[in-house]
Amino acid sequence: MSDVSASLLWLWVPITLFAAAAQTVRNTAQRTLTDEVGALPATLVRFMFGLPLTLVWVVLLYLWPSGTAGSAMALPDFNWPYLGWIGMGAFFQIFATAALLRAMQERNFAVAVTLAKTEVLQVALFGVVLLQELPTQIAMLAMVVATLGVLMLSLPRQGQLLSWRAWCSKSALYGLLAGAGFAISTIGFRGGALALGEIAPWVSGAWGVLIAQSLQSVFLGGWVAWRSGLAPIFRAWRISLLAGSMGAAASLAWFTAYAMHSVADVRTLGMIEVVFSYFVSRRVLHENLSRAEQIGMALMLLGLVLICLPLGT
Repeated sequence: MSDVSASLLWLWVPITLFAAAAQTVRNTAQRTLTDEVGALPATLVRFMFGLPLTLVWVVLLYLWPSGTAGSAMALPDFNWPYLGWIGMGAFFQIFATAALLRAMQERNFAVAVTLAKTEVLQVALFGVVLLQELPTQIAMLAMVVATLGVLMLSLPRQGQLLSWRAWCSKSALYGLLAGAGFAISTIGFRGGALALGEIAPWVSGAWGVLIAQSLQSVFLGGWVAWRSGLAPIFRAWRISLLAGSMGAAASLAWFTAYAMHSVADVRTLGMIEVVFSYFVSRRVLHENLSRAEQIGMALMLLGLVLICLPLGT
């Protein structure tokens, strides 16, 4: 195994942690923006205001000399399966982001983000069916433990464990829809990375984000412009720029991690975002979490520890 290949065995971990941190900042900004302009315009901001940063990153990658002769990198060999995977991921990412923002409106910030993490088991399922990526036993245990934490967080505080109304609350339904959308989009982006063939993961990630954000900006931007106009998000340009730039940074990191490692492990470790969201919820938004919600987060932390155990083997 080459030194570069060996380094990629662990490099996906810090990249995933960075992605989760940047996504927490983006979610905080988008939540504030949602109250002002609505869910779909706030969803658009993530893509449209992040696109310039992504474009700059792609250009920098090709301006930076590579190889022993200092020659620039060649363009990837784009193909129709690749574009199909990325297009699928882009569509379901729009759907999932809008559902997540609606979930945030129904309940407090940390719990809303946690509800979307039902995607982890769905990612594992779709990964087996569509990508033939079978998780290890430790990875499956980590996913189950972390998902138990999600279930504890999915019940309204006044609800009962066996209450049908609790399981069918708006918060739970929006969270589940967001999780399903994110799961399918993640599989699409991982499938795109695999379809692109042998290429540096940071290059694969950069192109994937650029193409996905371009599609999302055009189609969702056209819809928002027709329905409500784009003026409100430009009036709130400061918070829109923050959400877009952090969204682009998070997406670039996620796509790079998908190109390096299995999506199930990446998304499970990415649940560290819930812990980041907890601190935002307590310190920034001054929201309180119940004892059951705190136990649920503790279970997810245990799942994160378990998902990292194979790194030492």
